[in-house]
Amino acid sequence: MAGDAKKLQPIIVKKVKKGGHGAHGGAWKIAYADFVTAMMAFFLLMWLLGSTTEGDKKGLQDFFASPLKVAMMGGSGSGDASHVVKGGGEDLTRQGGQVKKGDIDSPRKTFNLKALKAEHARAETQRLQALQSEIENEIANNAKLKGLSSQIRLDMTRDGLRIQIVDDQSRPMFDSGSAVVKPYMRELLQSIGDVLGEVTNLITLEGHTDATPFPGGDRGYSNWELSADRANASRRELMAGGLAENRILRVQGLASSQPFEKNEPGSPLNRRISIIVMNREAVDRVFKPQPVAESEDEGEQLPSTPPVSTR
Repeated sequence: MAGDAKKLQPIIVKKVKKGGHGAHGGAWKIAYADFVTAMMAFFLLMWLLGSTTEGDKKGLQDFFASPLKVAMMGGSGSGDASHVVKGGGEDLTRQGGQVKKGDIDSPRKTFNLKALKAEHARAETQRLQALQSEIENEIANNAKLKGLSSQIRLDMTRDGLRIQIVDDQSRPMFDSGSAVVKPYMRELLQSIGDVLGEVTNLITLEGHTDATPFPGGDRGYSNWELSADRANASRRELMAGGLAENRILRVQGLASSQPFEKNEPGSPLNRRISIIVMNREAVDRVFKPQPVAESEDEGEQLPSTPPVSTR
């Protein structure tokens, strides 16, 4: 019986299903794509470096060394926008960019650089004269500012367009000994700042006082500090009118060292703010100071420009 029971017992077959390999995912594809992209960028960079002329490299180097200077005064290399030939070539008969030195005949190698600079200076002077007319029109067409026109002096100097706002006995820009701008002068300065915001020239601000000494100024707060503070107060009003901060190159306090009325040191006209819209030549003198000139008679060293007190 026991043998029969074993024969009747069902046979159970267990099938073990082996799992297949799981999905590997797409992470390797992303890594591979990043590698290919990096290699492509590397070879593209190598190609660009190999095909870039020395003039282009020099222009890029100058720009990253001093971007403000290159933006205002131009730079070297074939990317120089002020160059007479598009692309920076030296041969006026060729328009294809850089030209090898050996490919240029000696008669064509030189051009009148002095005439080119003179032409550029004339064009810049015309732009500043147009700016002067625009400021005059802005004052003439504004009823509030028209009454202040007698206190505004506009003229062209070797540094550029100079806008001077002088004091008047009945309408001073500041209270005596104060650097707080009067409300009616704020509107004038802000209107000028709005007009100056449309040009790209750099700006110099100068504060001037009369020769009346500041009480206790010999050992403390003097006309030098007062003139500098007034120039800074004017700078803030110009910026409130729309002038960008990076357009201001210098803010100077000159006290009574440069009077408007030389024969009357106490005249209210000597108390003034000067706004100078600088031309390229003036900016160049700031970034590239002229070497000290040597006197032919006595051999002494003389400065090329009159010294000014800056702050």
